[in-house]
Amino acid sequence: MSEDNLPLKKSVLNLSPAVHGGLVRKNAQKHGIGESEILDFSASLNPLGTPFEYCGNEFNMDEMLKQALEKIHHYPDNRYLEFRKAASRFLIESDTTYENIVPGNGSSEIIRLVAESVLYHGDRVIIPEPTFSEYEIQCRIFGAEIINTHQDDIFSISDEILEDARIIFVCNPNNPTGKLISRNKLEKLAERCEQKKTLLFIDEAFSELSDPRQSMVNVAIENDYVFVLRSLTKSFAIPGIRMGFGVATQRMAEGLNNSRLSWNLGSVPDTVATELLNMDSGYNNSYFIRSRQLIEEERNYLIERLSNVRGFKPLDSSVNYILVDIEDFLMDSSELSRRLASRGILIRDCSSFRELGNSYIRIAVRPREENEKLIQAIGDVLTGWGREQAREELKHTIETIAEGGSLGRTTCEYYPCHFEDQDCIFCFCPFYPCEDERTGGKMVDRSSGGKIWSCQDCHIIHDKEVAQKILDIFMNEGDNEENLRSAWRRVMEPLL
Repeated sequence: MSEDNLPLKKSVLNLSPAVHGGLVRKNAQKHGIGESEILDFSASLNPLGTPFEYCGNEFNMDEMLKQALEKIHHYPDNRYLEFRKAASRFLIESDTTYENIVPGNGSSEIIRLVAESVLYHGDRVIIPEPTFSEYEIQCRIFGAEIINTHQDDIFSISDEILEDARIIFVCNPNNPTGKLISRNKLEKLAERCEQKKTLLFIDEAFSELSDPRQSMVNVAIENDYVFVLRSLTKSFAIPGIRMGFGVATQRMAEGLNNSRLSWNLGSVPDTVATELLNMDSGYNNSYFIRSRQLIEEERNYLIERLSNVRGFKPLDSSVNYILVDIEDFLMDSSELSRRLASRGILIRDCSSFRELGNSYIRIAVRPREENEKLIQAIGDVLTGWGREQAREELKHTIETIAEGGSLGRTTCEYYPCHFEDQDCIFCFCPFYPCEDERTGGKMVDRSSGGKIWSCQDCHIIHDKEVAQKILDIFMNEGDNEENLRSAWRRVMEPLL
């Protein structure tokens, strides 16, 4: 049966699934690594860990689960009054009440609820890029037309374009750039949206981990054209329990609560979220104060270390992840992500974000020990890349000679990289990294930390006679690993 015969809307048939980080199980299965052995820098979770780990006996997961399981024989109370009251108390510096709260099964469900409740087929939606892909996915399901603009241009959108749109999405702090927009700027945009009858949807999923003072919650409870989304899974580092909430005026919240799915929170997320949201001092609890301190400390550390990797340009961030420009790096985002994943390190390949292409990666801020392992893994990837380049160069050399070609490289921009009249048959040493200091090579401090093998003071492979002997072995006997070791024993060892 062709797609044309399916009883699905065209807007659904043309969708591509959103791409997210946090694919621990998928990568564990793909690379044959235990899930517990993988370090995940692709999902931006609170690096302090869960409140269950930090707050001692204040929060007991076993007790929460026991309470939740006692409720599984009954339908949840669709009003979710305890949850909504706890959410309003969590927002300590606002005048929010439970009547302003819309509970949801994580960010994506709430985004879909708003899109479904606001959009008509053919409506226009403004989405600044790059940003979270779920906004576009959820709006397209309901037949919306997407207007993309750059993040830096959202405050200069013309009145005509703004008035013609039903929703404008703003992620603050932005995912993936980490930029935080001040509340003052957003208040001015909110005034324009109210005048033009355009809903300003503000995603504050990372607010507790950045600067909660910039939140627009107090505006949302007074302005029918402002909706604020809060996600709890990232702030509390428990993405496996889907929970979040929206904040709106009482009229808006009532309408959304009436139209949301019945029982959209099961007993476990309802119970756990309610307990966590009831923590003393809300988002100014010592747990979040320490979280923000740790994020700043480790973010600064990571930015410094990543800046020392040649070709890495980490961008300023106000939250627990860093966008890194790798346009001048030796490999693109997809290849680097794949190589690191094979070593049990997950980073976010940003090629799925509009405007970023293969030139950016996003790295979550993690505890110091894990951050150091990431830096070490990047160095190991570079070493492995050098070894592969040497093998590829050897293969190219053999094929060129076999076809009667010339390997003169005196026109190379780096010639001579070691000494005048050097032989350049082997641009990349086929023995790299030999790690034999008798050659003149040595382990040196890597700019990003740790050690790396340097061939700078080894000239042996560029001696004409040595290069020819090694080439003869590969030409006559093949370029496999056994002959590589044989060439080392027969040619290199006697010289050392």
